Amino acid sequence: MSLTKRILLAMVFGVVVGGVINIAISEGWLGASLSQWIDDYIVLGLFDGIGRIFVASLKLLVVPLVFVSLVCGTASLGDNSRMGVMAGKTLGLYLLTTAIAITLALIMGSVVRPGDGIDLATASNFAPKAAPSLMDTIVNIFPSNPVEAMANGNMLQVIVFSLLMGLAVSKSGASGRKIAEFFEDLNEVIMKMVTILMHFAPYGVFSLLAKLFAGLGVSVILDLAMYFFTVMFVLLLHGLGVYALLFKLFSGLSVKMFYQKLRAVMVFAFSTSSSGATMPVTLRTVEKRLGVDNRVASFTVPLGATVNMDGTAIMQGVATVFIAQVFAQDLTLTDYLMVILTATLASIGTAGVPGVGLIMLAMVLEQVGLPVEGIALIIGVDRLLDMTRTAVNVTGDSMVTVVVGKSEDQFDEAVFNDANAGKNIENIDFHHLDKS
Repeated sequence: MSLTKRILLAMVFGVVVGGVINIAISEGWLGASLSQWIDDYIVLGLFDGIGRIFVASLKLLVVPLVFVSLVCGTASLGDNSRMGVMAGKTLGLYLLTTAIAITLALIMGSVVRPGDGIDLATASNFAPKAAPSLMDTIVNIFPSNPVEAMANGNMLQVIVFSLLMGLAVSKSGASGRKIAEFFEDLNEVIMKMVTILMHFAPYGVFSLLAKLFAGLGVSVILDLAMYFFTVMFVLLLHGLGVYALLFKLFSGLSVKMFYQKLRAVMVFAFSTSSSGATMPVTLRTVEKRLGVDNRVASFTVPLGATVNMDGTAIMQGVATVFIAQVFAQDLTLTDYLMVILTATLASIGTAGVPGVGLIMLAMVLEQVGLPVEGIALIIGVDRLLDMTRTAVNVTGDSMVTVVVGKSEDQFDEAVFNDANAGKNIENIDFHHLDKS
């Protein structure tokens, strides 16, 4: 069975097992002592432990993968580097998709009006962390200590240092070629680590979802059903509609083949709720399955995981309209434009980790004069929505990567059109590894 099928099966089993445990405990079918034992040792023990180990293992590879891969990609471009042009295309597409996402969200929120009739008594106190200013965000892109940037997982700083390192390698003659060969070999080793880790993905996915749904009651979603399904609809519309349209428009390639080969990445993102943790799988897939050259993918994927937050922008748009309706405050056209601008800029420098969207939402609400306390109304369902919007984010990263790769002539269309291309990365013969 292919990795994609195993992961999808694990995802279904995880949801079912977690849901059954939640119902059994909440309905008192198992008795107090047995319910407590299952909650302590199975849900918060076994499932939580395996899930956290899996996510930590993915994150372990992110910094070395981005650094080594980006150095290789930049160094291989040589003196005739088109990095500036490629960066402009990439950032332009990311900002375009984010602006479209937030606009769709505001329109749907205004039409559906999910906040009408919500009881304010359900609100509780919420104290968001302070969001960095735009100037601080720009200044913080440039590292003063690359080792510290890697230790803290500051991806924008790692990207900048990697670009400088790769550019220096490409201009250093014979010495640079020796270093480039070392990084190429190191890149192969790190990719093999990704391949091995992917073998254990179904167990991690099952544990993450089983733990989540064991603690997530159906009543949480029912209380905010209109808001939940409005956000979910816009996420699906953007992830499956807007991306498909832009992909076909800019590349002319098969939309069906693109989504078919991206299924495993989307499931990874849904399970981990982190674009950063999914990055090793995303990078591996766009190179080996979709046919994008490493020189493009090593730049666009890490950058997308850091600045491309379309799913988060959608949540911010619907949530802003929702909170305005709950507090009976009308938004003007100027307010809507301010939300679009603020949410689009806020996506730059936003770390791809779970829950960061709420911090950015606080900044958006303050810009249009809405009470930040309103965020407390949506926290209950945000975890599940966070999973979906992360899947949307990585889909956008991959779409832009293919489009930029094709426009830069750094793309193998034969690999893209071959349904079996790169499938060997999904199956690992451990008996063969043991013998060797």
